[in-house]
Order: sequence, then structure tokens, then C-alpha cells
Amino acid sequence: MKKRLGFAGIIVEDRKKEATLVNKVLSEFGDIIIARTGLPYDKRGCCVITLVVDATTDELGSLTGKLGLLEGVSVKSALSKAN
Repeated sequence: MKKRLGFAGIIVEDRKKEATLVNKVLSEFGDIIIARTGLPYDKRGCCVITLVVDATTDELGSLTGKLGLLEGVSVKSALSKAN
């Protein structure tokens, strides 16, 4: 499969509880992550993470699937139509 440029938006509702697990999953997929920005939002006790990826649909699906299984973690993603 061909790799395409894309992104993932992640909301971690309880960052103190889930940060270790989220970081573990992201480390697993470090080879497809081009850029990562994490912004803690103390007012709500959560964190918003944005990723820029260069991945196949299967790779991005695996990443988002593993993150989506974590309690209190929401994730949405998209890939470009072309390279």
C-alpha cells in the first residue's frame, strides 16, 4: 500500500491517568509520525494531541484503533487523497 500524508487529532480526557498508555502507543508508531503537538488544557484536566503522519491506511488505522481502545481517549484522523 502507498503511504499518504495525514493527521490525527487526539483528546485525552484524563491526562494524568492515560498519558503513559497514550505515549506507549505513540512510541510504537514513531516511524510514521512526522510531527506531534500536545497541549494540556488544565481548565478541563485534559490534553489535546495533534499528529502529522506519513502512513498507509492500515498503519493509521492500527494507530487510531489502539488509541481508541483506551478509556477516555477520543481520536479522529484523515489521509490525503494523493501522495
